[in-house]
Amino acid sequence: MSNENKTIHEFDLSLICDYFSNMERQGPGSPEVTLKALSFIDNLTEHSRIADLGCGTGGQTMTLAKHIQGKITGLDFFPDFIKIFNHNAEQLGVQDRVKGIVGSMDNLPFQDEELDLIWSEGAIYNIGFERGLKEWRKYLKTGGYLAVSESSWFTDERPAEINKFWMNAYPEIDTIPNQVAKLQKAGYLPVATFILPETCWTDHYIAPKVTAQQLFLNKYAGNKAAEEFAALELYENELYRKYKAFYGYTFFIAKKIEL
Repeated sequence: MSNENKTIHEFDLSLICDYFSNMERQGPGSPEVTLKALSFIDNLTEHSRIADLGCGTGGQTMTLAKHIQGKITGLDFFPDFIKIFNHNAEQLGVQDRVKGIVGSMDNLPFQDEELDLIWSEGAIYNIGFERGLKEWRKYLKTGGYLAVSESSWFTDERPAEINKFWMNAYPEIDTIPNQVAKLQKAGYLPVATFILPETCWTDHYIAPKVTAQQLFLNKYAGNKAAEEFAALELYENELYRKYKAFYGYTFFIAKKIEL
């Protein structure tokens, strides 16, 4: 099977985790973009309860922790990410109110209407955009916020190569107007929507991958699956360079309303 046909879902989870453990962020984003999204959220106090779902090693969570006072729970499927997350919280001196736990997005450990804010950068795709919107809503208080970044098509038509890649990897990718309509249909008021700038990919994701790739290939020298995974990551970088006019990540900030 060539890399062009293989998707990340076909690789061993421990390999994926090992590769991305060496990066501050496990997807496109930046501290500036995290803070821009946060600027649309107005109801947070020291009593607020926040969940960062699919938090990874907590790059964006630590940015949030520096700027808001509430209690933040980071949740991720990978125990190694959570280990790094909790180490980062200690380094920042916020471990009393910022805690990472191992868990799954489709079985969240929160009470109904417990949360003031659900955050998820580049991770809702793990459960699916529409499913995540619907299932996570019950954990939010009315008036609570949802802030997620998600892959989006920027045009209605796109070249065959990039279309095929995304149809294999994540068929639920959609255009921004359709995604906003899904938010509204799921019981949220769309508050703000903006496209992540190119630097979120080039400077904060693709560039750090160079070091991660080297560490990974050194560790797994001669391991065919690891080499295939590293090649897939390079192919993804190449696709972005070629087709960035057609897709990217969009931040959606929305508020839970009474239905």
